[in-house]
Amino acid sequence: MKSNRLYFIDAVRAFAILMMLQGHFIDTLLDPSYRDQNHLAFKTWEYFRGITAPTFFTISGLIFSYLLIRAKQNGSINQRMRKGVMRGLMLIGIGYLLRVPIFEWLFGKFSNYFLIVDVLQCIGLSLIIIVIIYKLTFKKTLIFSILMLTLGLVVFSTEPLYRYLELPQIPVAFSNYLTKNHGSVFTIIPWFGYVAFGAFISTLFYHYVERPKFKMAIVTGFFIVGIALIFKSSHLFMKLYYWLDISLFKDVAYYNYLFTRLGNVLILFSIFYLAENYIKQPLILRIGQKTLSIYVIHFIIIYGSFTGLGLHQIIGNTLLPWQAIIGAIIFLSLVCFLSFHYAKTNAFVYSNTRKLIDKIKRYTN
Repeated sequence: MKSNRLYFIDAVRAFAILMMLQGHFIDTLLDPSYRDQNHLAFKTWEYFRGITAPTFFTISGLIFSYLLIRAKQNGSINQRMRKGVMRGLMLIGIGYLLRVPIFEWLFGKFSNYFLIVDVLQCIGLSLIIIVIIYKLTFKKTLIFSILMLTLGLVVFSTEPLYRYLELPQIPVAFSNYLTKNHGSVFTIIPWFGYVAFGAFISTLFYHYVERPKFKMAIVTGFFIVGIALIFKSSHLFMKLYYWLDISLFKDVAYYNYLFTRLGNVLILFSIFYLAENYIKQPLILRIGQKTLSIYVIHFIIIYGSFTGLGLHQIIGNTLLPWQAIIGAIIFLSLVCFLSFHYAKTNAFVYSNTRKLIDKIKRYTN
């Protein structure tokens, strides 16, 4: 993205990863007695924490799909698709690796804990699905755009049908992608819906970003649609229920967190894109480009990946509010510092993963 680089994307990614870090830190370490739903500060923090994951999934779908369809323009589409599949597999692998209890395994203690599906596995699988769909649409951007919008709407609108899904006959390794019964934090549905909407938005940028009035049009569109989703989407589903007498629409209206969160995401996009020239700072952009390293480092420190000894095990749920706030600031600074100066870049990981797979192929052929 050398030309028409969408700097606001890196800024949104930076915002999302920092919100994720502070959210995990405070949620893991704050004393439960201070989790007062009636307190304005805690209620505000909890609300903004709730839009972090939707923002992360949507922006991931946007940037990945934008790069994918841009690759068709310069003739590197097949290479980009292979790279996309590799990236998806790598994210899935890292997601599992972060939960491997090495010391428990050394002492012969095995459990299904490491099979829990989290954000990395869902994003990784979503990227692979996008590549497959793009290939099935014969790399036609218009068809891809319509299909991704349709998929997003269908996934969100049918959420009550799989909200309490149970798959006792399917192995845990696979059912964890569809149900939370075995401890999964995220599942591919409904979270792929956000990635699909991000992919749809990427097609708008691809087609119209060079037009002079596009920026104000898309900023205004993001804001208006976002407000409508937050305040009117539940009302719309109730109208559909009254008109069509389909109880699914009523169930969506009564627990309409997916569309309202999407509305929050679109408003964030409008703010960040409008202020792009002011937030185009090297530090912000660098944080946005190091999200994977930052995520891995923060997960190890908080949850004790590999060793089983992290902040959660040492001082979990013991901090006073002021301690949690100061601790979160220090934690964010430390994780970013380690990511900038000691962690390898994402490109380094991708390239070496590719080299390893190529070596395996040579030995097996």
